[in-house]
Amino acid sequence: MTAPRPYALLAELTYRCPLHCPYCSNPARARNDAELTTAEWHRVLREATELGVLQVGFSGGEPLVRRDLAELVHGAREAKLYTNLITSGVGLDESRANELREAGLDSVQLSFQSDDVDLADEIAGVRAHQPKLAAASFIRAAGIPLSLNFVIHRRNIDRLPQMIGLAEALGAERVELANVQFYGWAFLNRAALLPTREQVARAREVATAAKARLAGKIDIFYVLPDYYETRPKPCLNGWGQRYLTVNPIGDVLPCPTASSAIPDLHFENVRARSLDWIWRQSESFNRFRGTEWMPEPCRSCPQKEIDFGGCRCQAALLTGSAANTDPVCSLSPNRVRVDAVLRDLNPSIVGAFDWMPRVNPNKEAAATLDREVTR
Repeated sequence: MTAPRPYALLAELTYRCPLHCPYCSNPARARNDAELTTAEWHRVLREATELGVLQVGFSGGEPLVRRDLAELVHGAREAKLYTNLITSGVGLDESRANELREAGLDSVQLSFQSDDVDLADEIAGVRAHQPKLAAASFIRAAGIPLSLNFVIHRRNIDRLPQMIGLAEALGAERVELANVQFYGWAFLNRAALLPTREQVARAREVATAAKARLAGKIDIFYVLPDYYETRPKPCLNGWGQRYLTVNPIGDVLPCPTASSAIPDLHFENVRARSLDWIWRQSESFNRFRGTEWMPEPCRSCPQKEIDFGGCRCQAALLTGSAANTDPVCSLSPNRVRVDAVLRDLNPSIVGAFDWMPRVNPNKEAAATLDREVTR
């Protein structure tokens, strides 16, 4: 089949990060060696433009760890790409915010763990909340549009009204309230992170009311946790359809978690192949592109060109095969696996979380902690 034109590139500059969030999507055994050089990233950005990409998100890990970040932003602007920085804000000061603005940075998405300083620092595993507040002020003072991202899970979901209030106070233009998606470390820690059905229902009501109240002032996006849905979300609008990720060591992925969730799939590297060749011809991008690969019940489903069978990584993690229907789908023969997780969770107590792990997402080995929480 003819490859479609990609829309966006996620440039994961590094897996290094000062935070230790238990829902981190970094691979459980991430390599921190052999990161792409500045020159290699410049070539990737030029090739992305030639391929038809319109925007790049600089992410990680924590992209501020890279001292060449402003240079890479400038290179992206020279390549005529819209630039977005996805960051914890730790390490951003007034000088660096102005440097990024002058380099041509178009927008910043700043992550928060909570509105409450103690809870936020507990979840992050370090004292990061105050630096994040300072980073927000530097971003606004530099005249860069600010979006906030709150990763929602069982520990903080009940503070959704206060978190939306924080976004208002900080002058955010956009807020993403994203329930944890269970890949990477989040998959290992899902028993501790998945909210109850009642929490999800309340949060949806809060988000819906806030979206209406703040219409025209702040764009609010609320993303339901997959496990509570009956139909899967399309995998980044379809595998190999609109998005591509280049990770810190140069592997090119159809989605950010594919390399750790689907270990039997080979991913090409920008040090060996051009981005154009990888997008159009590589086995990894073509394996699940379109609908010909689909098994039943997807093959006969009228929604197959809407949800594309759902998430390939979720299918791999929960069923052992990325070629299966996403088990979130109520038509999947593997839906019982999701239902079993929900049955185990919802009768349980949503109590104190003083045992929320404080662990380093960059450690090569996962330590097993109490109550089935790892890292």
